[in-house]
Amino acid sequence: MEHILSILIFFPAFAALIGFLVKDDSIRIYGIVVTAIEFVLSLLLWSNFDSTVAGMQFLETIPMISAYGINYIVGIDGISLFLVIMTTFMTMISIIGLSEKRNLKHLLITVLFLEMTMVGVFLALDAIIFYLFWELSLVPMLYIIGAWGGNLRIYAAIKFFLYTFIGSLIMLVGMLYLGYVYFQTTGNWSFSLQDWNMMILPFDMQFWLFIAFFCGFAIKVPMFPFHTWLPYAHGQAPTIGSVLLAAVLLKMGTYGFVRFSLPLFPDASVYFIIPMAILALIAIVYTAMVAYAQEDMKQVIAYSSVSHMGVIILGIFALNVEGIGGSIFLMISHGIVSGALFMLVGVIYDRRHTKMIKDFGGLALVMPKFATIFAIMLMASIGLPLTIGFVGEFLSLLGFFKVSPVLTVIAGLTIILGAVYMLVMYKKSFFGPLTNEANKTLEDVKGKELVALIPLVALVVILGVYPKPILDPINRSVSQLVEVMQIKAVNPSTKAKILEYNTTAGGAK
Repeated sequence: MEHILSILIFFPAFAALIGFLVKDDSIRIYGIVVTAIEFVLSLLLWSNFDSTVAGMQFLETIPMISAYGINYIVGIDGISLFLVIMTTFMTMISIIGLSEKRNLKHLLITVLFLEMTMVGVFLALDAIIFYLFWELSLVPMLYIIGAWGGNLRIYAAIKFFLYTFIGSLIMLVGMLYLGYVYFQTTGNWSFSLQDWNMMILPFDMQFWLFIAFFCGFAIKVPMFPFHTWLPYAHGQAPTIGSVLLAAVLLKMGTYGFVRFSLPLFPDASVYFIIPMAILALIAIVYTAMVAYAQEDMKQVIAYSSVSHMGVIILGIFALNVEGIGGSIFLMISHGIVSGALFMLVGVIYDRRHTKMIKDFGGLALVMPKFATIFAIMLMASIGLPLTIGFVGEFLSLLGFFKVSPVLTVIAGLTIILGAVYMLVMYKKSFFGPLTNEANKTLEDVKGKELVALIPLVALVVILGVYPKPILDPINRSVSQLVEVMQIKAVNPSTKAKILEYNTTAGGAK
């Protein structure tokens, strides 16, 4: 277990290089085997993870550019553990259910390189190493959208790349400045998050650095008004691209807020609570209404993702254990549910080569298994109790209720609006008479599709009923995060607010 984190990061990339030597007719099996091994390794990591410890575990440090404090540092805690497991799981599931046949070898090799970058982002504890993985993740996704996407794939790929790349460059400026500040303070260069967490920064510096990091994270989430790249990316990406984009890549932005913005800039985080909440509320309500107006099934789910990510942002900026812990759980649940929904749209697209809602109707009559699985995922998406979607959504809103009951009530509209546009889409697509002749001979889900979808259904139900094994390690690390924020806050009112948010109604003591 000494180097388990490095193995988790680089094994997919090593396997991708070996993949060039694999015969084309064996590449699918090879991809499934590689991602299954990676998933088993992540489960092995969980089995050896000490859930009673709040701090970083399995730390590895390798000097790289020591003169400037740039080192390869990786570690894991309760916040990142399950994001890594979700990444390896969803990558494996997406390849199992893959139906793409064009240039399959290059697609699978690209996905394996993408998996390396995604795992690296969640494990990196050096800002420069984090940034390298963060930026490298753009390249495989750019290629996936641009090479295997729809008619507007080049426009969608370039828009995705430019938006996220420009935001990341602004974030890089903030990282370099923080390294310089550490040098000015201590006489040594360091980009280690553990070292940065020891620094106490004046509010003015926190303010501008928060904005710099916000630019990188908010575009990746994406938050309103930076969300316009996402519908194009989802709409044009192949199914596996949409699954991984929704399940993992969006979570890199919200994870960045938790890992960087909150502990490094506690005073600025408190200062920006209401502006962040307003942006999140606009995303929740506005994109939910836009989703209702869509005629493309994939676009409905794409705008739904923006709406749900708004709830995650609310939970993060509740600045208490319930809110932050709930938002991290919601990252995981949204990854599973949205990934499954995009996979289900891919199933029907493979059969009919259309995603337009008007082209369907009465699908439940000819595809009962497909209709049942879609219904379960839809209910999880709208936060039905006893499904995985309810737990994180409830805790995120509960946490923010301590900050602002009024804004939380408004945010609760996401459940109502989500139910409206999702149920309307389901009614139009699955109920009523079979009016389209092309739908009468559709084949129900079977084989590899069921193998990919049934584990997702099981997780939706099991973690909806019993989320404790995941919530406990998350909350333990979040409690430590909140303590760090309170200790590092330079403004007494910030300390008081963080304490208030975490003690009211039985919060963390």
